[in-house]
Amino acid sequence: MVVKVIELVGTSRHNWTDAVDNAVTEAAKTIDDIMGVEVTNFTANIDNGRIAEYKADVKVAFQVH
Repeated sequence: MVVKVIELVGTSRHNWTDAVDNAVTEAAKTIDDIMGVEVTNFTANIDNGRIAEYKADVKVAFQVH
């Protein structure tokens, strides 16, 4: 088996968990057989002293056919 890993950034206006989920959900629209995800970093954009957008850097692993 061969596994390929790509790096993505997911975003959410609600929380980091949703940012990770959004990255995986979008990837799954064009990639089959996603096997796992590794979260490598969390960041956020700030607006008026509050978090406006959560960001999650992720590595998505999937099987190559």
